[in-house]
Amino acid sequence: MKRPTLHEIGKVLDQARVAAVAYYELTGKPLGITGEVGEYEAARLLDLTLADARAPGYDAIDAKGRRFQIKTRAIPRSARGKSQRLGSIKLDHDWDAVLLVLLDEGFQPLEIWEAGRPEIMAAIQAPGSRARNERGALAVSKFKSIGAQVWPPMK
Repeated sequence: MKRPTLHEIGKVLDQARVAAVAYYELTGKPLGITGEVGEYEAARLLDLTLADARAPGYDAIDAKGRRFQIKTRAIPRSARGKSQRLGSIKLDHDWDAVLLVLLDEGFQPLEIWEAGRPEIMAAIQAPGSRARNERGALAVSKFKSIGAQVWPPMK
């Protein structure tokens, strides 16, 4: 199987976004494309190469060889300002940084944040939250406090 281009992936995800929005409006439940859209948008906007499916511990790599886990949250207008949590960050694999892609209710990118491995590890291992410590799950607000916004570029 030939490796698809970002353009080819983008065309399919554009259709999936439409279907996901319609599905949510119909059922009130998410369709489950958030992670794939986030990985695609991070690769497209930050000029990354997507890793092969099931690459251990990372989702994309940059031109310098840095490996990124990519976490994505779709945050509808009604939920902005409310506490949101990321999925588990795997500390036992090799990676250099984590990217957090925030999407709007139409699965379009709002912001991308980056935090390095040392900052992520310190935040996850800090005393206080059993769920955070055991599952490696950070709140979006905590991730932003230890990371830096990388897209759109700060003026």
